[in-house]
Amino acid sequence: MIDLDFLQYDFMRNALAAGLAASVLCGVIGIYVILNKIVFISDGIAHAAFGGIGLGYFLGYDPLAFGIGSAVLTALGIGMVSSRARVSEDTAIGVFMATGMALGIMLLTLSQGYARDLYGYLFGNILAVTRSDVLLISALTLIILALVFLLYKEFLLLSFDPIYAEAIGLPVQSLRLLLLAMVAFSVVILIKIVGIIMVIALLTIPGAISRRHMLGLPAIMAGSMFLGAIFVTIGLLISYELDVPSGATIILTAAAVFFLSTVLSR
Repeated sequence: MIDLDFLQYDFMRNALAAGLAASVLCGVIGIYVILNKIVFISDGIAHAAFGGIGLGYFLGYDPLAFGIGSAVLTALGIGMVSSRARVSEDTAIGVFMATGMALGIMLLTLSQGYARDLYGYLFGNILAVTRSDVLLISALTLIILALVFLLYKEFLLLSFDPIYAEAIGLPVQSLRLLLLAMVAFSVVILIKIVGIIMVIALLTIPGAISRRHMLGLPAIMAGSMFLGAIFVTIGLLISYELDVPSGATIILTAAAVFFLSTVLSR
């Protein structure tokens, strides 16, 4: 029998609020990640953000803020290097990803509390989310939702027919860089929830399931948001009852539903 009194604790309320906000974010950005086939780029951004997190912790400032800056710069760097230099996209991703991870590990090694924070950032610790983190996650989610609403048609063309979008005069390269920056913001937020290692799973699994069963982009996004909220809630409940890591439990819940959905859809 699940103990429904878990919300009497502040840390559980903060965790659930942050998880629900992240679910909304995943429901929107995750679909664009899938449609534009930039899952590998998103993974590279997540790992490169670790360098900014390590720098923030080393300097004694908010690691999340430095992580956001590092992720955005990485996203823009990958986009510009792969489009303007004679370097393939996967090579640029590999270089940025390896550099960010190495820098983060080095800086965290030189800082106090290295082992604890390394584990938290790599594998997530949603139960350590504070009220200020919830406010930051909610604010960034609202900003990204506003951008998606304002540029819905442009992102739609970019996702389905970038050649036509360029032919009618849309700034395709600028839109792609903006989308990568939005992905970067989302990735850093999700690091607080499930960690760098598993961030891509939460970003893509709800969207992949919803896309299989829904028609139309708005419906797919809505379904992805709903599934993300379900995964976060069930994952938190299970982790609370069994005293196991919350981030891993959320991802395993999502993965189980994904495989079940795959079997049923066949």
